[in-house]
Amino acid sequence: MSKPTDNPADPFKKALAEATKTLADDPDMTVTFSVDPAGMNREGMRLPQVSRRMTRDEVMLARGTADAFALRRRYHDDAISARYLPQGQMAREIYEAMEAARCEAVGARTMPGTAGNIDARIGHEAERKGYGQITQAADAPLATAAGYLVRHLATGRTLPGGADNVMELWRGFIEQQAGGTLQNLDEVLADQAAFARLARKVISDLGYGDQLGDDPDTDEQDDAGEDAETDEDESQSQGEDDSDESQEAQPERSQEEQQDPSQAQVSMEDQPDADQGEEVEMPDGEAPLEPPPPAPHSEADPAYTVFATDFDEEIRAEDLAEPAELERLRAYLDQQLEPLKGAVSRLANKLQRRLQAQQNRSWEFDREEGILDAGRLARVVANPTTPLSFKVEKDTEFRDTCVTLLLDNSGSMRGRPISIAAICADVLARTLERCQVKVEILGFTTRAWKGGQSREKWLAAARPQQPGRLNDLRHIIYKGADAPWRRARENLGLMMKEGLLKENIDGEALEWAHRRLSHRPEARKILMVISDGAPVDDSTLSVNPASYLEKHLRDVISMVERKRQVELIAIGIGHDVTRYYAHAVTITDVEQLAGAMTEQLASLFDADPKKRIGKRRVA
Repeated sequence: MSKPTDNPADPFKKALAEATKTLADDPDMTVTFSVDPAGMNREGMRLPQVSRRMTRDEVMLARGTADAFALRRRYHDDAISARYLPQGQMAREIYEAMEAARCEAVGARTMPGTAGNIDARIGHEAERKGYGQITQAADAPLATAAGYLVRHLATGRTLPGGADNVMELWRGFIEQQAGGTLQNLDEVLADQAAFARLARKVISDLGYGDQLGDDPDTDEQDDAGEDAETDEDESQSQGEDDSDESQEAQPERSQEEQQDPSQAQVSMEDQPDADQGEEVEMPDGEAPLEPPPPAPHSEADPAYTVFATDFDEEIRAEDLAEPAELERLRAYLDQQLEPLKGAVSRLANKLQRRLQAQQNRSWEFDREEGILDAGRLARVVANPTTPLSFKVEKDTEFRDTCVTLLLDNSGSMRGRPISIAAICADVLARTLERCQVKVEILGFTTRAWKGGQSREKWLAAARPQQPGRLNDLRHIIYKGADAPWRRARENLGLMMKEGLLKENIDGEALEWAHRRLSHRPEARKILMVISDGAPVDDSTLSVNPASYLEKHLRDVISMVERKRQVELIAIGIGHDVTRYYAHAVTITDVEQLAGAMTEQLASLFDADPKKRIGKRRVA
């Protein structure tokens, strides 16, 4: 008999894990659930976490992700895929998207129940990435559209809204260029090798044939022909080897070396080196000064590189929208705040009372002058000349404090999470301002999906290897620390603007916020990061190591904590940030954000160090 404290989601997780193993035809596979991004390797798969509430969206997302992974495990062969895998980046993305769609389509034909679950996963991904708000094909990923179209043609199912929008933006172009090739889709769907050849033909039709590399089928035929001619080549080369050996045995070899142009070139190159060595021998005062090496882009990690900074921007919120639009967006945010006004106001009052209570307790007694100490009132009445009957209020540490809120403005925050984050920033800023604490509100995202102008510049430069960060940053200042709240109030409405939320590069944003805060004159500085996931930028991660951005984030956090100029805390929304930050809390429900933010800030001002925050999770 289960205990009352058991998680009600556990039976569902166990049933889903067993069903997934059966669907994948792999009974030894491990299935886990985590707030970290879903993924699959040879040992098993990691599915999205399902909270105790077991909302319909959580259940459908877990089912859809499990079905997609299981079908790929069942119908996908890594060896065949690697054999036909293109060399270029765009061609590889299209190839992978089409292969994933093939596995899902084959599964939908044989097991129709998987189709609806995978639709839910596709819809969730499309909403998270903001596909429904895209209006131009250039802003939509071609590879994703190609995968959606293959799934639609193979199953006949209508795609969820955002995904359907991306497919329709590119559908005319794809069918015009590769419509004839896609007519044979049904014939090759069940045969991965035949489908891979069709996918390569589609990629060529779309104009990326130069990225395919050598044809693996042609290479096999060439290898067979070369094997047949091996005997003849060996017999002919034997005589040539004998003649070469006789030439090598001749005593005139040193003269041949002197007449060899390559050898002569080497000897001539050696001579200037010696001359240069003599020229360097100059008096110290006359030695030419070498220019200093360029400063590293990141103080935390000198090895972290950025391909181009020309297109990055640090911009004020009011410069990203007209005043009338900001007013309209703020009104929309206020509508979102209405149902939460009571709960959020209670939390704000609680925080204010805790701060003011500590403020009122901070007195120096037994003073010759100041405010009359009510506890000594009777003594003063009896003898007005009694000394040391006054008290003076101390300067509490939070009076000389600046708090920076750094908000993740990535596409995955779209909808309820970004609304709650904006509302909480609003309430905390007003509350702390009443307590004479300076507040700065910052946001971070990128200017474009898939790299923007930085990627275009990289493509024009012939795609150098491992270019580093490959997207255009956008760092937004919603409220400066010295700006009064009434002037910055409407700026938070900008987070409701369609098309603003894109990718997230957390490491550089954290370093930017830390740099701004460390230059402040206040004695105490607090930086609170609110994010819902690990750093993700498709353009950067596609041409660099998979952990490139995550490693930089860890390095920046380590630098901030090592310098101790700023107190760093973090709140993860549905994502375990405690593995990055020493002082962090993870919440699984966005509705808990207001309470978590209030408690974290209140605990920082608590006089008892035992009550200071540490790593914990709010279920």
